[in-house]
Amino acid sequence: MEMEEKLTALLEEAKAEIGNAAGLKELESLRVKYLGKKGEVTSVLKGMKDLTPKQRPVLGKLANEVRDAITARLSEKKETLEQEALKKQLAEETIDVTLPGKKVTTGQPHVLTQIMEEIEDLFLGMGYQVIEGTEVETDYYNFERVNLPQNHPARDMQDTFYITPDVLLRTHTSPIQARTLEQHDFANGPLKMISPGKVYRRDTDDATHSHQFHQIEGMVIDENITMADLKGTLELLAKKMFGEEREIRLRPSYFPFTEPSVEVDVSCFKCGGKGCNVCKQTGWIEILGAGMTHPHVLEMSGVDSRKYGGFAFGLGPDRIAMLKYGVDDIRNFYLNDQRFLEQFKRKG
Repeated sequence: MEMEEKLTALLEEAKAEIGNAAGLKELESLRVKYLGKKGEVTSVLKGMKDLTPKQRPVLGKLANEVRDAITARLSEKKETLEQEALKKQLAEETIDVTLPGKKVTTGQPHVLTQIMEEIEDLFLGMGYQVIEGTEVETDYYNFERVNLPQNHPARDMQDTFYITPDVLLRTHTSPIQARTLEQHDFANGPLKMISPGKVYRRDTDDATHSHQFHQIEGMVIDENITMADLKGTLELLAKKMFGEEREIRLRPSYFPFTEPSVEVDVSCFKCGGKGCNVCKQTGWIEILGAGMTHPHVLEMSGVDSRKYGGFAFGLGPDRIAMLKYGVDDIRNFYLNDQRFLEQFKRKG
């Protein structure tokens, strides 16, 4: 009966310790303590050899019941501890989905890109091609092919950065027009193109000048093209960029690659032509230069100037943006100051 008492006491002791276990690691230690090969239950059962044959089955059955009871209690406690651990983990890792999320700031095109895309969209709608070219050019295409031979005085206004005596950073996008003109097959129709891009000149940077800026040049070559076609095209451009009420005027000027040449003014969009500080009390603002393509430029590209003619124009998106938005320093466009650039939200 002493062994029976030991097993009963062992069961009660095991239940108490298992009930007080605070973690899975401690619970595993109790399993080894009571049910392991060298555990308490095994130690008690070693005394079976001293029992009578009649006592052995009774105590063997009791020992199995004790072992099963301890095993069941361990399983219950393990399940309880695992549930508590899971609840604790979930509580620590809980994400409050009701909290406001972090706002994702979306970017937008630079204001100059917006201006250029607006102009491109206008001319694409009129059937023009948008053709781009390299910023590194040869002296021949940059100057000579647009009627600016060596030692021509007009070259002084377009001094640039030279890589070699014959290779330079382009001063305008006119070389694209020269290259396109010599490749165009007029049997397939007229040439209508604009060439946007970045250009360079050796200017001293100030509020209205920059050593790099953007330019969009346009050209139309076909039979029977007149100055009226040029004026109509530029009127559409002025109304698109500055408002439907705008008018333009053409003033005689000089450019080596056009003849005749004109400066193009738009009626002041601030005062409506009455005179103000923006238009310097004249009612007009100069926006671009243009003219009828010089016959010599056509001939150098292998185009018969007696049969074909056309017009060309060049404008600066930087200047258009300055006028349209009242920016008084061109350098602001290139400083990447977010406080400045965020003012120009893309429409639509």
